Amino acid sequence: MKREPVPSWLELLLATQFFTTCASHPLATRNECNLFCIQCEVSPAAFCYYCRSCDHSTHRVIQIRRSSYHNVVRVSEIEDILDISDVQTYIINSARVVFLNERPQQRGCGVSLCKAPTLSAHNCETCGRGLLDAFHFCSLGCHLRSTKKDMNRTTMVENSSQCSEKDDVTRSDDVDSSTANDKDSCNDKNDEEPQLKRIARHRRKGIPRRAPFF
Repeated sequence: MKREPVPSWLELLLATQFFTTCASHPLATRNECNLFCIQCEVSPAAFCYYCRSCDHSTHRVIQIRRSSYHNVVRVSEIEDILDISDVQTYIINSARVVFLNERPQQRGCGVSLCKAPTLSAHNCETCGRGLLDAFHFCSLGCHLRSTKKDMNRTTMVENSSQCSEKDDVTRSDDVDSSTANDKDSCNDKNDEEPQLKRIARHRRKGIPRRAPFF
């Protein structure tokens, strides 16, 4: 399956509340909603074992698990559909997992540790949580927030570049138009016929008189 920078189902996964009782199977033994289908982007997105058998038997479904009251998913279930190379992984019950969302951090002296420097050599670039290994994010949620910021920044740069190019084209058109107007003005002046010089006519001083006959 082809990976996308931000899959359309990822935000729904991170916003979904899991481990509730299934409304369709309230009396069943395995009615805990801990499954998620990446193909059916509908609400409610979480469903139980029996819903899977009825409605998602041929779909790609991932199972959500819990660790210290926080939701995790096994790396083996999502590594082929989501890029998690920058997210810290943990070993829980002999399986490698990643956390879905940012976890609350302890507070000291009224200041959250995410705002204060930590002793860890590696920290989450979004929330500042100390990481065990050389990763960039502590959870899928932090990774998503950073990715969306980068995408917005890229969009702003591209829009700014397009506006700049449009301004350059407009200025170029203005210069060309001004040059054309100047040429037309010069041609108009050259096409004008020169005014004929007035020939000065000298009037006779008087009536000519003949010499007398002898």
